[in-house]
Amino acid sequence: MPILKPGTLEFISLNVEQTARLGSRLGEILRPGDIICLSGGLGAGKTAFARGVGKGWGAVPPVTSPTFTLVHEHTRQADSGRLFHVDSYRVAGIEDALSFGLDELLLDRHPVLLEWPERVAPLLPEERLDILFRFEDSERRHIQFEARGERYNELLETFRRRAFGA
Repeated sequence: MPILKPGTLEFISLNVEQTARLGSRLGEILRPGDIICLSGGLGAGKTAFARGVGKGWGAVPPVTSPTFTLVHEHTRQADSGRLFHVDSYRVAGIEDALSFGLDELLLDRHPVLLEWPERVAPLLPEERLDILFRFEDSERRHIQFEARGERYNELLETFRRRAFGA
């Protein structure tokens, strides 16, 4: 878990279950308006991590891949909170993203998990948490977190303490 610079964290996840558990730790501390961007190749662990985030946050129904519907909205029983999970893999461009209201979701006061953010980069706010997933081998994933902005530095530090006790 080397620290590259303030606001970053790297981790090697040994399996999909560990990736989901890490996501769960992040989900427990999400606040309204948080934007979490998940990048990486197909099968790199983005949706497993998002599923964990949803579990930690208390999402109903459980988070699954929104690839064919683009956006899944989740609620939680504890309050009136909503969590949006967006998969922009099939988004044809910025106009396509605007047509389903991605710009409004990113300004909303609910957490947003955004897979394939590079496909809609011009719409992204400067402040966010970027998470990059890379293959180490068939099971292990290299996960790199980068906080962009004060809120996300705070979020990453809280996550580091909850997930690793450090």
